[in-house]
Amino acid sequence: MNPLIRKALNKPYRLSPEELRELLSLEDTEELFRAAYEVKLRHTGKGVSLRGLIELGNYCCKDCYYCGIRKSNFRVGRYRLSEDDVVRMAQWAYEQEYGSVVLQSGELESEKNTVFIERILRRIHTFAGENLGITLCFGEQTEEVYRRWLEAGAHRYLLRIETSSPELYAKLHPANHSFERRKECLRTLKRLGYQTGSGVMCGLPGQTLEDLAHDIIFFREVDLDMIGMGPYLPHHDTPLGQGIELTSEYAAHQLKLGLKMIAVTRLYLHDVNIAATTALQALDDRGREQGLLAGANVIMPNVTDTEYRRSYQLYENKPCLDENSAKCRNCLHWRVLSIGEEINWGKRGDPPHFRKGNSK
Repeated sequence: MNPLIRKALNKPYRLSPEELRELLSLEDTEELFRAAYEVKLRHTGKGVSLRGLIELGNYCCKDCYYCGIRKSNFRVGRYRLSEDDVVRMAQWAYEQEYGSVVLQSGELESEKNTVFIERILRRIHTFAGENLGITLCFGEQTEEVYRRWLEAGAHRYLLRIETSSPELYAKLHPANHSFERRKECLRTLKRLGYQTGSGVMCGLPGQTLEDLAHDIIFFREVDLDMIGMGPYLPHHDTPLGQGIELTSEYAAHQLKLGLKMIAVTRLYLHDVNIAATTALQALDDRGREQGLLAGANVIMPNVTDTEYRRSYQLYENKPCLDENSAKCRNCLHWRVLSIGEEINWGKRGDPPHFRKGNSK
């Protein structure tokens, strides 16, 4: 066995940035993926946790250079779900035993938006109580807003940093986007008691393996409970996506890098939740299954009504845009069974790392 893989197998946090980089550079990944899967089984078993994704709207105050719903993209049709629609989709997910939902939208900061989310959370609580895990993904907010949403019934918060490199972050965002504020928001979420998640894009233009190794170190420094990573995929209505063609060679490279990041992150952190993201499936029809076999234990199927999905494309070629939620549920069930895993129907799937930290 590769000595670095052996070193990482039995105890977390044992690898240096240089050693993480070496694992990320491996071309033969069979042993790496097998070891990461072994660590996953030890901490989360063969059960895959589902997060039913509800995309509330695509209005956004941010102008990130890589994102298809950035505020300067005037080609996208904007929409906003009603409170009743969001609650109805969440109730459907609950009744279908998803165990957890993710409420996501473009980033907005206003009292009107804050109250809108509060009302939704309280209504979901009336029929699900604490039995349905609720993850929020609404970007940077004040501590007061995070606290209000937590008190209204949220359990988790996902705030992707996209890269832990300040230099690369500056190349991906306009000057009025603050890297330091995003990091401070993560610290605030952790302090308030959220199950806290973040993640990065893999294979960004100008990104190095050293950058990705330091991203993994960053996950530990912030003491994250959940990781959501995916390969970078271009959107041609964005500045960063200009001139990048999604060739078969590009897709294969991005997929392999994304899978390696899952595996190396699992070997370094051990007991966190790691998502096999939809971006993996955009590159290969079996991409999410490959992610599970490389160490991931969470999948986020889209339960948003199909009429809205084409308007919420952060990248192009997003899969399952026309597949209704019921069909998606059945398909996902058999896909997971086909690789020898099973779905944790009706279970919230809280991260072992969070449970461990709250038992001290």
